[in-house]
Amino acid sequence: MIYVGMVNDRVRKVYENQSDLLKDFTKQYKVNKLVYYETAEDAGKAIEREKEIKDYSHEKKKSLIETINPGWIDLMDRLIK
Repeated sequence: MIYVGMVNDRVRKVYENQSDLLKDFTKQYKVNKLVYYETAEDAGKAIEREKEIKDYSHEKKKSLIETINPGWIDLMDRLIK
């Protein structure tokens, strides 16, 4: 499963996911690995991009991920450095 979402506090979100504190979609479906992310100038642009990616087919999402992360390694630690 590929989950697409936008956050405004990446350090908090990484901590919550790594600590298994959430009782939302990510916990229900055991989404526990970050394999792709983008940054945006403002929330409006981030939401616009999130909607665009959500409309992608599964194959197109996989291709997007593999442009920067062909090995699908977990990138969570990169977000907090």
